[in-house]
Amino acid sequence: MQRVLVVDDETAIVELVRYHLSREGYQVDALDNGQAAVERVTREPFDLIILDVMLPGMSGLEACRAIRQHSDVPIIMLTARKDEVDRVLGLELGADDYVTKPFSPRELVARVKAILRRSQKGRDESGDIRYPGLEVDVDRRSVMVDGQPVNLTFTEFELLTILARHPGRAFSREELLVRVWGEDFYGDARTVDVHIRHVREKLQEDPQNPRFIETVRGIGYRFKSS
Repeated sequence: MQRVLVVDDETAIVELVRYHLSREGYQVDALDNGQAAVERVTREPFDLIILDVMLPGMSGLEACRAIRQHSDVPIIMLTARKDEVDRVLGLELGADDYVTKPFSPRELVARVKAILRRSQKGRDESGDIRYPGLEVDVDRRSVMVDGQPVNLTFTEFELLTILARHPGRAFSREELLVRVWGEDFYGDARTVDVHIRHVREKLQEDPQNPRFIETVRGIGYRFKSS
């Protein structure tokens, strides 16, 4: 049974999410503050975290940053519809997806299923990806650049492997959204841009002269074939 941690200080929302995810067969744990979530994740494994931005004490954004220091567990942020800056900050800090309040339980469940489905697919697709200066171990979900380990989040790893498995092929932002976030994702292309920028930074790429991922003007991105 896959475990989901819900972090929100609104009891009604927690119970709503717990009810709908439990019906789908997930084990749901709940906490009402960010600090407790960070401590819990360091001790116990979870398959996914649903994390509200507005939490007492340590905010959801701060908790996301802290969790990302030691875990690549998928994170869905819950944000207020009017606070676009929170959605962007969440992605900047390593969140994989976001859902705006008020939300449809059906939409949230669909997002959870999509992310966990991608996670399982990633575990099932074995094999190494090797290029000069870059090694990707898909089984261990590890990345090495010039012999040094690179820590990628779940979504960053998915983007890199999709591009690296098809060198020279240009992927549109829309296609990457569908492949990584799923057809039910309602975000925009900026989501892809934020994550690609993070991957480039972690691969220590010069944006003006990238070693691995290059921008295809008017289309999206591709992995350099040579």
